[in-house]
Amino acid sequence: MQTFYFTLAHKYEFCEQLYYPGINTVVMRAENGKRIQLPVKNLRPHVSPIGINGRFRLIIDDDNKIVSFEKIA
Repeated sequence: MQTFYFTLAHKYEFCEQLYYPGINTVVMRAENGKRIQLPVKNLRPHVSPIGINGRFRLIIDDDNKIVSFEKIA
């Protein structure tokens, strides 16, 4: 298993793009510099009326399948 950390701070206007038809994934840069492609369905639960803010942890298994994506701070 591998663990990646992300710090996200985006206003709601930016987050609206997560709901556009045809937008299924986002590419983010983890704190260690690695680029990670993540399905938008994992981000949507964390969008609030002010946007998405906080530190997040992504855990993937050895087959690069998502085990968890959670807000930690």
